[in-house]
Amino acid sequence: MKFVSWNVNGIRACRKKGFDEFFESADADIFAIQETKCQPNQIDMDTPGYEQHWYSAEKKGYSGTAIFCKTKPLNVTFGIGIGEHDNEGRVITAEYESFYFVTCYTPNSKNELLRLDYRMVWEDEFRKYLKKLDEKKPVIFCGDLNVAHKEIDLKNPDTNHRNAGFTDEEREKFTNLLAAGFTDSFRYLYPDKTEAYSWWSYRMRARDRNAGWRIDYFCVSDRIKDKIKAAAIRSDIFGSDHCPVELEIDI
Repeated sequence: MKFVSWNVNGIRACRKKGFDEFFESADADIFAIQETKCQPNQIDMDTPGYEQHWYSAEKKGYSGTAIFCKTKPLNVTFGIGIGEHDNEGRVITAEYESFYFVTCYTPNSKNELLRLDYRMVWEDEFRKYLKKLDEKKPVIFCGDLNVAHKEIDLKNPDTNHRNAGFTDEEREKFTNLLAAGFTDSFRYLYPDKTEAYSWWSYRMRARDRNAGWRIDYFCVSDRIKDKIKAAAIRSDIFGSDHCPVELEIDI
């Protein structure tokens, strides 16, 4: 099966920059997007052959996720079941016979780390949520997780150690998440690959210089990591400050 994940930084804007063409050409079994920035009545997308599931934030023009599925899931749920975390449209779970698929848009810790304390609580609850799913059947989860895990995962680690997305606290939470029984698919196949990034600031021609961060992921339950066939970062695809990431797995 082929999966695609993309933080589109506003689906309405991204559609004007080639989203529909990439969506069709990708031909994914499941295509997940984050940061949709829209309410259900603000968009009308025709995706023949796909079932759509949207989860919008209560705050208009903010956050939000969606998944497009070729095969109808057994069940689809929204959020992680905790009210304080479920008003920003951040998590969708699709259950299939042999696995769970989860897309996530992790909260950003913000400038001056104003939301870091909340982020730490979120990380613990999201990890618990994934572990509960994993007890039942394997999990494939993806999305903008808003963390560059290791120094290899961003261009300028030395100058970013106390910036959102590369704090010791955020990186440790991702380490803990992997230790709970999950595998970062890209690093599983490419443990030493450098200059592989999925997000670039719009400032200072960062994308032209490939001064980026790898903060978009596909992770899988450890017990199915040997089924990973391919993992890709599609830096050739534009339309957002993020690029799509892909996973192919026998599941």
